[in-house]
Amino acid sequence: MGFAEFVALTAAMQSMTALTIDAMLPALPEIGRDLGTSHPNDVQLVVLIMLLGFGLGQILYGPVSDSIGRKPPIYAGLVIYALGGLVCIFSETLFIMLCGRFLQGIGIASPRIVMNAVIRDRYKGPEMARVMSFVMAVFILVPVIAPSIGQVILIFFNWEAIFWMFLITALLVCIWFSIRLDETLLPESRQPLSFRKIRNGMIEVLKTRTALGYTLATGFLFSPFVGYLSSSQQIFADGYGKKDEFPLLFASLALTFGVASLVNARLVYRYGLKRLCFASVSVITGLSGIFLLGILGMDKMPSLWLFMGYMMIIFPGIGFLFGNLNALAMEPLGHIAGVGAAMIGSLSSLISIPLGILIAGVFNGTVLPLITGFSLCGLAVLFSIIWAEKNPQSKVVVENP
Repeated sequence: MGFAEFVALTAAMQSMTALTIDAMLPALPEIGRDLGTSHPNDVQLVVLIMLLGFGLGQILYGPVSDSIGRKPPIYAGLVIYALGGLVCIFSETLFIMLCGRFLQGIGIASPRIVMNAVIRDRYKGPEMARVMSFVMAVFILVPVIAPSIGQVILIFFNWEAIFWMFLITALLVCIWFSIRLDETLLPESRQPLSFRKIRNGMIEVLKTRTALGYTLATGFLFSPFVGYLSSSQQIFADGYGKKDEFPLLFASLALTFGVASLVNARLVYRYGLKRLCFASVSVITGLSGIFLLGILGMDKMPSLWLFMGYMMIIFPGIGFLFGNLNALAMEPLGHIAGVGAAMIGSLSSLISIPLGILIAGVFNGTVLPLITGFSLCGLAVLFSIIWAEKNPQSKVVVENP
């Protein structure tokens, strides 16, 4: 497989997570109506439960792929994803739908995590960074166009057709992957699967101040972002009456996030990870606090363009922080990179999902809960960074089980 095809395949597999989330957003009102949800906010769980499964699933696949190779865990994950999709298609209650979405989340974590290991197997140093940059460039397009894909499908079919689209996409990507990409982890490079090693790696992450502090920061950062993802359709359709314009508004914000992620790759060499993180979170927290005080004095929602202007500053800030916080959390964990990455991903998800559920669950037809979430979580990110850097070489005392 050549370089261009490898980048395209990697981007296709990793972007399935964004597709599975964002293409569903226009269909949430129809899903809630057909499944008889008792409260309009209940349907947000269709997004949130999938993210929870994704967060928990990450910790499984990295160590397994180090033991048995890269391809089997990806096949297993895609099968679980497909089973979850079938459960969703034939669900008649919200509970059954959520079970299917949880399975989809666990399954789709496999290509998202294991393909990072495949990249490490094939490329190193600057070449690996080059691959990741091209993958991100393709990945950006999916959140931009996914809601429009979902909306177009709804024009001609019902919401179940979106899940059929997920299954067909997964099948095509799986066939492409199986035929064109050889196993990248040679038998002599494989490591025995040791639950003791995984446990010890988890304990080390929890005991290392830098890793834990930046993991907490990542979790707090994504809490209001998760809240936005699950309530964005309601904000634009119900709060602003822009149901038909929702895909375009969502895409414009997603584009600023993606562009910032690419710009960050250049700025990080000039200003450094820590300085960019501190500056970005200061802007997010300060602007959110000012905007919150401003809308508290209003008798009605801020104008759409005022809200969009605010979000077009917040989203690039999150884009700058997205990779930098993870890189700083991983910095002291090079000797346990696989387990460390899985632990950081899972722990940050276990923070962001419950808080995201709380932020989205109190949606009251206004943007007040979301802006409050960005303000408070921004403070939590700031304090987590300060705590991580207070004495980065020290250890947090955690009792071994």
